[in-house]
Amino acid sequence: MMTYKALLGSASIVLTLLAFAPYIRAIHKGQVIPHLFSWIIWGTTTLTVFFAQYHDHGGAGAWPIGVSGLITLYIAYLAYRVRSRHTITPADKWFLALALSALPLWYLTSDPMWAVIILTTVDLLGFGPTLRKAYRAPYEESLTFFALFITRNVLALLALTNYSVTTALFPLAVSLACLVLGITVIYRRRHTTPGLPPQSQTR
Repeated sequence: MMTYKALLGSASIVLTLLAFAPYIRAIHKGQVIPHLFSWIIWGTTTLTVFFAQYHDHGGAGAWPIGVSGLITLYIAYLAYRVRSRHTITPADKWFLALALSALPLWYLTSDPMWAVIILTTVDLLGFGPTLRKAYRAPYEESLTFFALFITRNVLALLALTNYSVTTALFPLAVSLACLVLGITVIYRRRHTTPGLPPQSQTR
């Protein structure tokens, strides 16, 4: 019989798939344009955090993180295919450089907690390029996706069998970052017109 924690973990995986499926479909239709740098960072860190959570006995709460990591890498591939449709700024390159330079640091520690702290910091850096793009082109992001992702992470937190900085920090921090991104998109949509190029929007 499935335990309460396993049930929450399974529900979190279902929400992960529900969030990603329309997002991926929207990418193929050209309705959503993911930022390549963000998804490269997110895919790498998410999958690595899954292994750290698994090592720290995260249980069912780690399952959706692992599934999310694999799908995120696939979206990074899709972002690479449509990379010519968004502008890469010097700031984006700095975010990528900081993230990639910090990523190897987790290998220097044998403590999973510090590994997750470093990886979470790297993952949050990945929000930089997408936050900038969402501010300029808010209609190229999906509010539904980020709302489902927040819900997924809350369920993942509830499904954890062991609560520690190692197991809880990553989903908590990503939830807050998604919330900030969602608020930014809502604010900017109230001050922009859909269909206009980003350069012509009110700044």
